[in-house]
Amino acid sequence: MKFRRLWNGGINEFYIKSKKVKMPKPELYVIYTGSKGRKSDTISLSQEFFDGADIDIEIKAKVIYESDKDNIINEYIVFCKVFNEQIKEHGMTKQAVTETIRICKDENILKQYLSSKEVEVVTIMMSLFDDEQIMRTYAKDIEKETERKTAEQMIRKGKMTLEEIADCVSSLSFEELKELEAEVMQLV
Repeated sequence: MKFRRLWNGGINEFYIKSKKVKMPKPELYVIYTGSKGRKSDTISLSQEFFDGADIDIEIKAKVIYESDKDNIINEYIVFCKVFNEQIKEHGMTKQAVTETIRICKDENILKQYLSSKEVEVVTIMMSLFDDEQIMRTYAKDIEKETERKTAEQMIRKGKMTLEEIADCVSSLSFEELKELEAEVMQLV
């Protein structure tokens, strides 16, 4: 097999003289914890994210839904569903986590694992809350900074009142808009 590689304006040629490595056929799975409804048993990268366009790397994964089977994957799916219900009831709190664990142990869902690893499960799930909260805060900060720049441009143009600008940029208070207006006017 002969390959060519461009390097600093030149071309290097090299040969691979070894045989192909035998590899097992890759299989990808996605565990879906919602209700199946009319969803497909497979998911395709190009279909889901690129409207079916021909992309260089196509990935298809088999989707695993809740079933009547008595196995650990099905128990995990049920655990996630119980957890989602507890979040609806208690919010993203430690109580939601501990109630999920209690309910699942009572219903013999991942009972052995949850009994032996309860402290670790609580710790991991609480850290997920922290990560999710960090991402939400980061997204809000980005939104606020974007709206601040938009408001600054609107103030510079001088075609709208602060009240009208406030209607367009919901993440900034009227007081923040007044401060921004004062800053912009100092720069002019």
